[in-house]
Amino acid sequence: MTGIHEAAQSGRPAIGHSTVDGIRVVTLSGEFDHTVREHLGQALLPPGDATRPRTVIDLSGVTFMDSSGINALISAHTAAEDADGWLRLAGPREPVARILRMVGIDALIPCYPDVGQALES
Repeated sequence: MTGIHEAAQSGRPAIGHSTVDGIRVVTLSGEFDHTVREHLGQALLPPGDATRPRTVIDLSGVTFMDSSGINALISAHTAAEDADGWLRLAGPREPVARILRMVGIDALIPCYPDVGQALES
């Protein structure tokens, strides 16, 4: 995970994947804007062969997210629900949390203070 933290410090976007108790955890760090829209969108979608995909997106390292990132979250949420799964957000910093509240994402996608709470719910 060192690369993810280094990327966040430089502002470069980084995406990491892990699995905890069968739940996919996608860790995002850095700034997410239109320049990484396609890469982010693909990284957030559940695997094509996933049945009842469960995903937590760790936003604690995200320093900026524009509408491209918001749209990727919505697409990932829709894809998870269509496959009878779920998507949860965890740990957004205040600037990102504010944007999520402003556009109503926090009402659409469950948002938790940290990954541990998102995994336990």
